[in-house]
Amino acid sequence: MIRVLLADDQLLVRAGFRALLDAQPDIEVVGEASDGEEALVAIRDRRPDAVLMDIRMPVLDGLAATRQITEDPRLSAVKVVMLTTFELDEYVFEAIRCGASGFLVKDTEPEELVRAVRAVVEGDALLSPGVTRRLIAEFAARSKEPAANGTLAALTEREREVMALVGIGMSNEEIARRLVVSPLTAKTHVSRTMVKLGARDRAQLVVLAYESGLVRPGWLG
Repeated sequence: MIRVLLADDQLLVRAGFRALLDAQPDIEVVGEASDGEEALVAIRDRRPDAVLMDIRMPVLDGLAATRQITEDPRLSAVKVVMLTTFELDEYVFEAIRCGASGFLVKDTEPEELVRAVRAVVEGDALLSPGVTRRLIAEFAARSKEPAANGTLAALTEREREVMALVGIGMSNEEIARRLVVSPLTAKTHVSRTMVKLGARDRAQLVVLAYESGLVRPGWLG
């Protein structure tokens, strides 16, 4: 069973997500929280596989709560998916830099929400289908300038190539087609790259791709 915790200050939002997720045979909602502080207490107590975290909440917002989760080694297995609206898009890239494994817009289709929860637990999710790859580049343009360092020195040329494709939003299947390899081979390259760079998940790998200068905003055309 995939154990999920819901953190949102709107009771109706939590109730809707709980009804949807609890109806799935492989997903169980193990707790709810109405602010970031409550979420941290519940997460430390129940150790869910995934947290659906609203960005704007009282007491402690979702960004600060996510940063505390991802900095705690005891919670390294917990995946955080930020919940946002299109009006809050400017926060999305910062959320991923804080350690979130991805984000969803609150009005996403029910089946997309369920798919995203399953995918993020498997380490394969970054964006909801409602958010375009061009948006990644827009957020990256607002991030700090690439640092001149040896971050990528440990990678092979093929791993750098794969990392760049991850950075522009490609899935393992799309990478496999681009490089004419099997999806399993593409997934293996992605996994090895994450291990070498100490990336928590695929979302952090995207951030590293931009911050290292391997991918630059605007490359999507």
